[in-house]
Amino acid sequence: MNSSLTRRAAGVVLGAAVLQLLMIIAFSWPASRVAPNDVPIVTAGPQAAAVAARLDRERPGAFEVTTVADEAAARRSLIDREAYGAIVSTPAGPQVLVASGASPVVAQQLTQLGGQLAGGSPAGAVQDVVAGDPDDPRGAGFGALALPLVMSSIAAAALLTLAIPKLVPRAAGLVLFSLVGGFAVTWLAQGWLSVLPGSYLAVSSVMVLSILAVSAPVVGLAAALGRAGLGLGAAMFMFLGNPLSGVTSAPEMLPQPWGELGQLLPPGAAGTLLRSVAFFDGAGAAGPLTILLVWAAAGLVLLGIGGLRTRREVAPVAEREPALVS
Repeated sequence: MNSSLTRRAAGVVLGAAVLQLLMIIAFSWPASRVAPNDVPIVTAGPQAAAVAARLDRERPGAFEVTTVADEAAARRSLIDREAYGAIVSTPAGPQVLVASGASPVVAQQLTQLGGQLAGGSPAGAVQDVVAGDPDDPRGAGFGALALPLVMSSIAAAALLTLAIPKLVPRAAGLVLFSLVGGFAVTWLAQGWLSVLPGSYLAVSSVMVLSILAVSAPVVGLAAALGRAGLGLGAAMFMFLGNPLSGVTSAPEMLPQPWGELGQLLPPGAAGTLLRSVAFFDGAGAAGPLTILLVWAAAGLVLLGIGGLRTRREVAPVAEREPALVS
């Protein structure tokens, strides 16, 4: 008995240690490798081609540079979320245009890059074409929303699964939680925290969909696979979705292809969609919106599959009951 308990304790300790290492790797590795990877920017002006060639030579793989006609076109690229920034060559030196609403981290790097291109002398005045929230200039508050939003959605999914045995009330609870949570989180983020501008109704709608896109698949996996589905869903969104979301920097600042993978998961898509709606009047929203809708729908489909599985398991028992009674 003692040896059995010892082996069990050793197994628990080993499993906990492996889980700890996986969590540290999942959260620390992407953060420690933050660097530009094909970050889309534009160049304009008489020396646009020369600037693009220099960037390609001195920072290979860091930027995906597109040359546009003039400064107005460069500004439009930022407003439409086609680029994170622009370098416009002028007789007085390079002028840097940034969109800190898309990523304060990238905006800071482009500001430094403008100084390097100017040969160490101050670059032209940096203009923030699409600014972030003035009460959250570094985007720290916005980035801090991601982890608790994912964790609370997973926790709610687990509670709904364990506390509500019937699938229809569980689905209703899932939708109700998403609605209440989405509107409450938006009120907190826009009011007290002041980290998200934009229309309250529009941002709340994104929050509702984001919560549903995380919690619905977890509830659905639990219904279809049993309690193991809870662990699978939690691991997928916590160990992959959250650290690869790029919310605190940008997807292009993460090692590739992990940054691209993160955008296919709800946390990454939610962060991108929130930025599009809050700072860019919906520009660039189609892709992440589609991804969130697919995840939410997939969760509800899995919930339906779980209902069918439950009925098949219950039916034979119901058929046998009369014979047992007689």
